[in-house]
Amino acid sequence: MINNNKILNYNNFVFGFFTPRICTFVFMLQLPPALQRRLNQRQEACSLRELPASNALIDFASNDYLGFAKSEIIFNQTHQLLVDRNLKINGATGSRLLSGNHDLYAEAEAHIAEFHQAETALIFNSGYDANVGFFSCVPQKGDFILYDELSHASIRDGIQMSHAKSYKFSHNDCEALERLIKRCDTAKAAIYIVTESVFSMDGDTPELERLIALSEANGCYLVIDEAHALGVFGENGVGLLQNLKCHDRVFARIVTFGKGLGCHGAAVLGSTSLKNYLVNFARSFVYTTALAPPAIATILIAYQQLKAAQTQRQQLRDNINFFNREKQISGLTPLFVPSKSAIQSAIFPGNQKVKNIATQLQDCNFNVKAILSPTVPEGLERLRFCIHSYNSEAEISKVLQLLSTFVFLKL
Repeated sequence: MINNNKILNYNNFVFGFFTPRICTFVFMLQLPPALQRRLNQRQEACSLRELPASNALIDFASNDYLGFAKSEIIFNQTHQLLVDRNLKINGATGSRLLSGNHDLYAEAEAHIAEFHQAETALIFNSGYDANVGFFSCVPQKGDFILYDELSHASIRDGIQMSHAKSYKFSHNDCEALERLIKRCDTAKAAIYIVTESVFSMDGDTPELERLIALSEANGCYLVIDEAHALGVFGENGVGLLQNLKCHDRVFARIVTFGKGLGCHGAAVLGSTSLKNYLVNFARSFVYTTALAPPAIATILIAYQQLKAAQTQRQQLRDNINFFNREKQISGLTPLFVPSKSAIQSAIFPGNQKVKNIATQLQDCNFNVKAILSPTVPEGLERLRFCIHSYNSEAEISKVLQLLSTFVFLKL
């Protein structure tokens, strides 16, 4: 027989006594003092990161170089592909090694490998996951990782998780790299050389052919991140390495889909053996829920659309050239890092100074972002202009005219 008094007493204990104390305790929780001090230091240095609100400003900030992220054609074709395949699935349901390896993965990876003339492709959930997964598991204890000092944070984070020894070399400095190679004891170790084909903050490019020759001469394994080259350079947007016809001389390429392809995810391009190794040992691949079928369908359709995007690519190239001419006419060239890519950065040392200029441009309806230290080294804070196929010449002229006014008259 149920004792109602006992139930009543239990309810009184849980809901009348225990719960209020828990709620009060949770409400009073604060950051540990050390963490609060770090936040305060960021605030004092004008480098506190905050999530921005969405806006309808003229876009000189996003990585959507070809406008694919807003493409109705890609959206509609992706939807139609899912309908045609009867893929009414919202989630992957698990990692690819458990229940998430749906059929579209094989089709997409085969298409990506063929497009990039690679033996295989392995899709990761993001560019960050691809770099962390690759560099944390491929170089082994006793190996050497030699990386460009301006390599992306995801590369550096993966390297920090590796058991290999790592050394950075001066940005795009092949002589400095060669000196490092000669200092490495390669009797029983592998040397991995790491760089990007287009750097995310400076927009510049290393001497890729010279790097390849240097790595071949010394038996090194060259790994190149092509995140900001995919869709922008080469026939059909294949990237810089294929454009130079030296892609087959590189150990691994990493391509990400959140820039030129306007969607999400990434892939490591390389040999079948490398793919098998990553499937077994890349923790950011093994221990995460896979991308859902709609995400993979978007990647596949975006790759197919690259071949039809000749007009957008030509317009993007024209806009980059026009931007470079206009900044020269405006007398702004000395402020900018030399770049022939869609990334154009003007250096304004000091977080507060560069934030002030960015705010003035935003007040004039132009979405230009300030890149602050510690994201970039102190003293190299900058305005980062991202050029797109859908920017007009009038918009480019106007934003540079405003920048010139703010720089030469107000600062």
